[in-house]
Amino acid sequence: MSFNHFNLDPRLQAGIDRLGYTEATPIQTAALPAALAGRDIIATAQTGTGKTAVFVLPILQKLLSGPRNRTRALIVTPTRELAEQINDSIRDLGIGTKIRSATIYGGVGPQPQVRALRDGVEILVACPGRLLDHLTQGNAKLQGVEILVLDEADRMFDMGFLPDVKRILKHVPAKRQTMLFSATFPKEIEGLAAQTLTNPQRIAVGISAPAHTVAHALYPVPQHLKTPLLLAILKQTDTNSVLVFTRTKHRAEKLSRQIAQAGFRATSLHSDRSQGQRQSALAGFKSGHFQVMVATDIAARGLDVEGISHVINFDMPATADDYIHRIGRTGRAEHTGDAFTLVTPDDKDMVRSLEKIMDKPLVHQKLEGFNYSAPAPDRPASSPRPQRRTPASSYAPGKPASRQAPRSAPSRSLRQKFAGGRTK
Repeated sequence: MSFNHFNLDPRLQAGIDRLGYTEATPIQTAALPAALAGRDIIATAQTGTGKTAVFVLPILQKLLSGPRNRTRALIVTPTRELAEQINDSIRDLGIGTKIRSATIYGGVGPQPQVRALRDGVEILVACPGRLLDHLTQGNAKLQGVEILVLDEADRMFDMGFLPDVKRILKHVPAKRQTMLFSATFPKEIEGLAAQTLTNPQRIAVGISAPAHTVAHALYPVPQHLKTPLLLAILKQTDTNSVLVFTRTKHRAEKLSRQIAQAGFRATSLHSDRSQGQRQSALAGFKSGHFQVMVATDIAARGLDVEGISHVINFDMPATADDYIHRIGRTGRAEHTGDAFTLVTPDDKDMVRSLEKIMDKPLVHQKLEGFNYSAPAPDRPASSPRPQRRTPASSYAPGKPASRQAPRSAPSRSLRQKFAGGRTK
């Protein structure tokens, strides 16, 4: 369906045309009419299907008329990266309007956010924790909210934000339009939907399996050869834009350094990096300065980078749903992409789960020329502790012997330090 069928304001249509959008995606075709009509909706769709426009366009359409300089739409989202990407979409689609928006999240100084709130913005895109801080301090006022969006609701539940979301709901008017987006619906999210929405229209598009535009392959490998195999795959792959997933932030950081040492322009994205470092990593990856980004699941949802050719799961994700969200970073908007997963014998249960949701066996690949039989490196043998020698004199240069600590003091100090399990 063409976007012309939605009878959008010409200023919004100009933004759509400027972005090169012509045909609506399935989720847009299914959900936009209800959203534009002011209906409450519950929508599920795979990432990369144009879901953001389903709520951004109705918000902009409604806010083109009515009062300015007050918050009339609130979008609550789980991560800073997703908040910024939604805000980018608002600016791109609303470029012909004078509607103002601001992002609210932690990890950065609050003063620019306070100024934006005091100056007045029509749309807030916020993470729950920092928004509650501003509400408590009286900086944010939500009594004029007409449209509420809860994006990635299941992700907010996974991250422990559900109590914060419920507290935020007490600050918005009961009479409003509410749109809830969630990839899965555990009972907690179903309960939230029941309490939050009024006679919602349910819309589900493509939630049973990963996008058909992605080709999947498993690379069985011994645990100790995962890093060498990854580097070998990268050397034989078009590495203009490759996203690698690990389970832990420590491994993401270490692996990005190893990839860089192998000659690739690599960066990392994980929760130990500052907001400035994360924004710099994302900007460098989007621009092509970095060929490879190694990330934890913080980037699995909401990361919107055009042209990612490959997603490589260095570590198998914890759930099949996480796998869908990870590989949803490639094959977006009908472009093709590849998803490679390094699997060890410990991953066989998850492989069966993935094959079940895709209703077919996954292809097992071997990298030609790679030595899969290389032995694991020997662990260095622990050497016996050297016996402490008693010095001939307790005198240290520059320190009177009478003030010298007894030789046994360091050992006693160490015993005290670690007593009771206190470690750093």
